[in-house]
This record gives sequence, structure tokens and C-alpha cells, in this order.
Amino acid sequence: MSKELIFGHQNPDTDAIVAAKAFSYLQNKLGYDTEAVALGEPNAETEYVLAHFDEPAPRVIKTAGNEVESVMLVDHNEPQQSVSDLSDLTVTHVIDHHRIANFNTAQPLWYTARPVGCTSTIITQLFDQNNIEIPAKLAGLMLSAIISDTLLLKSPTTTPEDETVVKELAKIAGVDYESYGLDMLKAGTDLDSKSDLELVDGDAKSFELGGKQVRVGQVNTVDLADVFSRQSGLEDVMKSESEAKGYDIFLLLATNILDSNSELLVVGEPKDKVEQAFGKKLNDDNRMLLPGVVSRKKQVVPPLTDAFEG
Repeated sequence: MSKELIFGHQNPDTDAIVAAKAFSYLQNKLGYDTEAVALGEPNAETEYVLAHFDEPAPRVIKTAGNEVESVMLVDHNEPQQSVSDLSDLTVTHVIDHHRIANFNTAQPLWYTARPVGCTSTIITQLFDQNNIEIPAKLAGLMLSAIISDTLLLKSPTTTPEDETVVKELAKIAGVDYESYGLDMLKAGTDLDSKSDLELVDGDAKSFELGGKQVRVGQVNTVDLADVFSRQSGLEDVMKSESEAKGYDIFLLLATNILDSNSELLVVGEPKDKVEQAFGKKLNDDNRMLLPGVVSRKKQVVPPLTDAFEG
């Protein structure tokens, strides 16, 4: 059996990196020959997680076709979020918890998509289904991914399955998930050490909506004012990235992890579609308060999709 690479999306978050590691471990136990890699460097939160559990970061690749013929995708399926030469590769497996869009293959494949808060929740369930034991370190990593994606089970993306799996993994890892989770989330909110580009694009994904290229970034903080004190620089970066990479409109969602509120910054057009999506007007600073909004997947992309494609 030929070797396959497993990876999450570009600008990887904790789930993208951990899910690749976890699914690679599982697949190797099932007889496959795989390696977990990444399509970018770990962010500050993920670095904290890897250091806490003494786990090395995966190596970063730019293309996969120079190494393998087949790959497995975790935490994404949309080609624009994946490796640059995906069209030249055979995708044999996908494990994901996002919408399915612009994805097709020439051959049948193993595809698992479930509406849960985190890909690592699905992978935990696959371990259980295959009666394969999860090592304590890996359980800690997967626990961290779920905490990250669900904001410590407070996000509206959280499901009963996520809550059950978090408790299961915490027991295996020997971790108090509530105290650890808060420390972990705070570790990812050190904005002073990040450049404007890192804030804007460190956790950003591209979506094709109604023929427009829409880029949506998200940054977590404990004080929204810390983000918007840098608004001028953030807007400059959003404009330059849009010009360089062909985005029609760039949205940055700043989310306060302590009170679960967000504020949106928008650069580009059509801004009226963003206003239509959320039923309110942008202020003169191109910003919009979004109380109770924390999830890009569930609370931002769906209304944008309706507005752009309706």
C-alpha cells in the first residue's frame, strides 16, 4: 500500500493539525501507511497545545504531488482551502464537519461528514467504532481541538456528541478540561506578539459565494478594543491581501472569548450583501457589532451564503 499524506486546511488551527495527527494514528493502526503534515505553521494556541503535551509540530508542505499520489483530508473539503495541487491527487478519505462545496472526485472514496463541533469529535467516534485505544497524549491533543473549535463548549456549534467526547478524552488524558481549556484559549489571544497580517490571515478561510471570492478571518481576544486599536493597519493588510490574491471582499471577525460577542470589520465590496446577511448596517468605520456571534461556520458563513447566493 502506497504512502498517503493527511492534512487539514491552509492557515491551520488546532483542529486541523490535531485531526491530521489523530487520523494518521488511527489509519496506521488500520493498516494504512500515512503521515500527518500541515499546510502552514501552528498558531499560538496550537503551539501551546503541542508544548503542553510534548508533541512535535508536523512538517509543513506546499505541494503533495511531489511525494505521493493519494491524500486524506481532515477538517476541510473545499479545494481553495486545501493543498495547491489537490486537483492532481487522488483523495481517498475525507473527515470533516463543514459544509460540502465545490468538491468532487474521479473515484469513490471514504467520506465521513457529521454536523458536530469539531473534526476530532468524529475521529474519536471512529476510534471507538474500530475498538482502537486512544493514547493519553493523543487524547489530550484531541480534547484541545474540541475545546478550540467549540470555545470550551460555549459555541452554538457544540453538540451533545462534543460534550460526551470531551469528557471521555479528558478522563483518558487526566486533564481538568475546564481549567486547562481556559488557559489554552487565553494562550491564543496574545495579540501584541502578532503582526497585522497574522491577525488578519492567521485563521482565515476563502469561500466562493455567488460568484464572489469571500475571505473570512477570525481572531480571538479577551478585549475587542485591543484588536480595533490597530484597525488602520488591519485594513491596509486586508486591502493588500485582496489585491494580491483576488478576494472581492475580506471580513475579519474579532471574537471576545469571555463574553461570546464579536465585532466585524469589512473591506471590499459588495458591503451591502454583508449588511443584508446580518440585518444591520455597517458603521462609518466599516464595523458591525454582532452580539452572541462566535462561530464562523454556523453564524457567519450561512447568512453570508444566503445573502450572496439568494
